[in-house]
Amino acid sequence: MATIKARPFDFNLEPEKTALIVIDMQRDFVEPGGFGETLGNDVTRLQAIIPATAALITGFRKAGLTIVHTRECHRPDLADCPPAKKDRGNPKLRIGDPGPMGRILVSGEPGADIVPELYPVEGEIVIDKPGKGAFYATPLGDMLKERGITQLVFAGVTTEVCVQTTMREANDRGYECLLAEDATESYFPEFKKAAIDMMTAQGAIVGWVAPVSSIVEALS
Repeated sequence: MATIKARPFDFNLEPEKTALIVIDMQRDFVEPGGFGETLGNDVTRLQAIIPATAALITGFRKAGLTIVHTRECHRPDLADCPPAKKDRGNPKLRIGDPGPMGRILVSGEPGADIVPELYPVEGEIVIDKPGKGAFYATPLGDMLKERGITQLVFAGVTTEVCVQTTMREANDRGYECLLAEDATESYFPEFKKAAIDMMTAQGAIVGWVAPVSSIVEALS
């Protein structure tokens, strides 16, 4: 066990029972010209966390621990995308429509894939999720249970949507959750701060937050 200086108080990490969940570091969200930028967002904020996220992934790889990458995307026929989700957002460019990097958030399209700098290697888990949370309609829960995982470290985008949703899902399932603060980001800085404040309030009601450097040091 290793102790990590975290907020709101120290986090006791058990590496052999820990997995890293990297949420939705996809080209359409992160890269210039993708879906995120077409919605008017500043993608440079998300690009800025790539080095820290890469360092976190490297730390987990060196330690030989479980790494999970998620992608928010849907089947080509959109059968797993309810109208309540598809019909929101930019009315000129919605899920399934042709976009700058292929059909928007459709499995197998270039924009739905993970950025090259953080691409999974053989043996790492890749989860395609139709919802914001990574547990909904996916085998993630069973995969973690099979591996004896009880603690989860989170990175990815966006902090207030898919990252927070997945952390809350994990908390409800009994996992201890730690967010890597400099490996997560939002298009809106105030949203990131608010999400972290909410999740760490009241004695880590959802989870803890710590910098990547502290997490990697604990792994080594």
